Amino acid sequence: MEAAAEIDFEHFAAVDMRVGRIVEVEDFPEARKPAWKLRIDLGPEVGEKRSSAQVTSYSREELEGTLVVAVVNFPPRQVGPVRSEVLVLGALDEELGVVLLRPDRDAKPGDRIG
Repeated sequence: MEAAAEIDFEHFAAVDMRVGRIVEVEDFPEARKPAWKLRIDLGPEVGEKRSSAQVTSYSREELEGTLVVAVVNFPPRQVGPVRSEVLVLGALDEELGVVLLRPDRDAKPGDRIG
């Protein structure tokens, strides 16, 4: 995959990325591609948001309680019957699928990524 086009710092700074803690993982049998329905605590400023995430290489037990990084200022997106309010970030690996981006220390939900 080729690198994306170059952007300036203002475009990057406009993307609001926050630390979140997954508080609930639900089955999503209606999804076209295997996915989980997630409820994520993004701290007091953003609150709890829902997301549909194709992170099925992780079990429910691995996901519940874990920290993730999410984009919180994209417009909501309808994914089947689910309104996905945030985008959980991950690396795309051909063998593993999505590998979640997570803080390597105990950051707090709502902390900004920058």
